[in-house]
Amino acid sequence: MQPSTPSPAGRPRSDVNATVFAATLRSVHELGYAGATMDRIAEAAGVAKTTLYRRWPSKGALIVDCLLDAFGPVPLHGASRDEVMSTAVHWIAGKIGEPGVGAAFAGVFSDAVSDAALRTILATRLQEPYRLALREALDEPDDRVLLFIDVVTGTLLHRMGMTGEPMTDADVAALTDMVVRTFR
Repeated sequence: MQPSTPSPAGRPRSDVNATVFAATLRSVHELGYAGATMDRIAEAAGVAKTTLYRRWPSKGALIVDCLLDAFGPVPLHGASRDEVMSTAVHWIAGKIGEPGVGAAFAGVFSDAVSDAALRTILATRLQEPYRLALREALDEPDDRVLLFIDVVTGTLLHRMGMTGEPMTDADVAALTDMVVRTFR
């Protein structure tokens, strides 16, 4: 029998991140973006506030990482450019419609308007990987890819902000048709 190696103290990092991300989205969903403070998120996750601040310097940075975790890689599947664009639109619409995700995205986006450091985090950590993937999949220049991202996410977040509800399937289909025609 081999001696067992003692486990390090505390939770494994990935477990803490998963717990914090789930608590963050739950808090945003239940309390709204403004109400989901670092104190409340820490409490909901069952961790010390210092645990959050060791990993994320601000609520905005936490939300960006939480969104990256929630979104994962964009599925760019399809036999044609039209199918790839359609898949991307339906994917982001589905993600924004998940509990807490749309509100977290809209909230951090709003905070970034007056916070240059947060805008940099959003641009480099959240937008850049998706921009690069879409540029490669669609073979479009950066300005067109950014327009695609802006039109789709802007429209979806606007609907969420105006109604508190994600866009209906029929409206997502109409948005997809408009975007695909524009980028054809």
